[in-house]
Amino acid sequence: MDVLDFARWQFGITTVYHFLFVPITIGLSAIVASYQTAWVRTGNEKWLRLTKFFGKLFLINFALGVVTGIVQEFQFGMNWSDYSRFVGDVFGAPLAIEGLLAFFLESTFLGLWIFGWGRLNPKLHVACIWAVHIGTLFSAYFILAANSWMQHPVGYRFNPETGRAEMNDFAAVLFNKVQLVTFPHTVIAAYMTGAAFVVGVSLWSMMQRRNAEDREVYRLGIRTGAVVMLLAGVGVAVSGDFAGKVMTEVQPMKMAAAEALYDTEQPADFSIFTIGTPDGKEEKFAIKIPKVLSFLATGSTDGKVEGINQLREQYEQTYGSDPGARYYSPDGYVPNIPVSYWSFRFMIGLGVLAAGLAALILYVTRRDKTPYGKFWSWAAITLPLMPLIANSFGWLFTEMGRQPWAVFGIMTTAQSVSPGVSAFEAGASLVILTLVYAVLAVVEVGLIIKYVKAGAEKDPVVPDHTDDNPDRPLAFAY
Repeated sequence: MDVLDFARWQFGITTVYHFLFVPITIGLSAIVASYQTAWVRTGNEKWLRLTKFFGKLFLINFALGVVTGIVQEFQFGMNWSDYSRFVGDVFGAPLAIEGLLAFFLESTFLGLWIFGWGRLNPKLHVACIWAVHIGTLFSAYFILAANSWMQHPVGYRFNPETGRAEMNDFAAVLFNKVQLVTFPHTVIAAYMTGAAFVVGVSLWSMMQRRNAEDREVYRLGIRTGAVVMLLAGVGVAVSGDFAGKVMTEVQPMKMAAAEALYDTEQPADFSIFTIGTPDGKEEKFAIKIPKVLSFLATGSTDGKVEGINQLREQYEQTYGSDPGARYYSPDGYVPNIPVSYWSFRFMIGLGVLAAGLAALILYVTRRDKTPYGKFWSWAAITLPLMPLIANSFGWLFTEMGRQPWAVFGIMTTAQSVSPGVSAFEAGASLVILTLVYAVLAVVEVGLIIKYVKAGAEKDPVVPDHTDDNPDRPLAFAY
C-alpha cells in the first residue's frame, strides 16, 4: 500500500464512523424537542419522561459526534494538503461558516438546555432545544454544500497564476443543484434514523418492564417514532428519486456504476443482481426489471441511460488516456463497480426493510397490545441499525461512485494527497486513529446500554423556575 491507499482508508474509516453519530443527532434533536413541546403544551408527564430519557441518549451521541468530527477537518491538512491548497478558497468557506455559525449555535443553546431545567421559563427552555435542532440543520447544510461542490463544481474560476480554484459566486456554491436535492434527502434520512433509534429503544424497554405505567410511556415512544419512520421513509424515497435524476445529469458514470450498466440502453432496465468480468468491462449475468432504470435516471420509461463502456471512451477523450495526461486514470475513470453497485442496493434495501418493520410495529402495538418473543427482541436491537447502516452505504456510494475524482472533472484523488507524507506516517496515523475510534465505540455503546437499561426516570422533578434565590446552584439536568 502506498500513501494514497493509507490516506483513503483513513479518511474512509474516520468519516464513516463519524457519520454514524450525525443522523442520530439530527433526528433525535427534533424528536426530543417535539416531546418537550408536547409536555409544555399538555402537562402530560409521559412526554416529560420521554424527553429526559431520550435527552440523555441524545447528549451521549452528540458528545461522541463532536469528538469524532474534529478529526475530519484536520485530515485535509494531514493527508490531503494538495487538495486543500487547490480548493481551499472554495471548500473552506462553507466549512468555516459551519464551525462559526452552526456549531456555536448548537453548543450554546445545548448548554442552556442542559443547565436551564428549572432556571428558564418552560417555553423559553423548549425553544433552546429547537435552536439546537436548527443548528444541526445549518451544520448539515453547509457541510453538504462543500461536498456537493466536489460532486458538481460551480461558482469558481481557475487562477493560472496561483494554480488554485477561486470562488467567484458564493450563491452558486450554496445553491448548487446537487446540494438542493442532497440536503433534503440526507436530513429526511436522519429523521428516519433518529426515529428508528427511538422505536428500537422504546420497544426493548417496553418488553423488559411489567409496570403498566412504564409500558404506556414506551408505547408512546414506539408509536410516535414509528409514525415518523414511515413518513420519513416516504420522504427519503421521493427525495432520492430527485437526487438520482440530478446525479445522472452531472455524474452519469456514477449512475452507470450503481447499476453495473456496461453498455448504453434505451430504455434501460433496473438490475436486481449483476455479475460482471473482473476488469469491469463486461456483464455476464443479470436479473433485471424492464424500464425501471430509465424512469429512475430520466423520469421517462423510455429514457436513454449511458453505459460504463461508452462513458469510459468519452472520459478518456476528454481527460486523456495517456499516462502523461493531467487527469490520467489507469482505470479509465471508472469507479469500483462492485462497491458502487452493492452499496446502492444495501442503501435502498435496508431503508425499505426498516420502513416495513415500522409499519408492522404500528400494527402489532395497536389497541394497547404488547409484542413479546425472540423476533421482537431482535427487531428492537436491529431496527435502529437498519437506517443507520443504510445511511453509511449511501455515503459510501456517493463518495466511491465519484472516483477517481476528488473534485469531479477538475482534480483526481491521486492529485490530492499530501506529497510530504510518507507511507509509514500515513499508515501509523491510520492505525492510531482506528484504535482510538474503537475505544470511543466501546465508550459509546457502554453508555447507551447503561442508560437504556436504567430506563425513563420515574416521577421526574423539574425545579421551579420562578425561584429567584440567587444562591440556588446550577443543577446539571442529566
